[in-house]
Amino acid sequence: MAYIETIDPDDAEGPLKEEYEAAIARAGRVYQILRVQSLNPGTLHRSLGLYLATMQGPSGLARAEREMLAVVVSRANDCFY
Repeated sequence: MAYIETIDPDDAEGPLKEEYEAAIARAGRVYQILRVQSLNPGTLHRSLGLYLATMQGPSGLARAEREMLAVVVSRANDCFY
């Protein structure tokens, strides 16, 4: 298993702390997929923007259908979602 340095939410400052606080407001916690981007808060911010646009923006698919597709793709790739 690879090791990726991350910044814990208790140690976050500045823009990273803001991203973590927003994550907690959205989901009640900071998921690992966000923590692995913690060394570059700008990238984390843009990544979340893409995710939110994909999952919550205008689409011919319902939110539940989008989540279902994400789960199926993650499972096919042997990833935890």
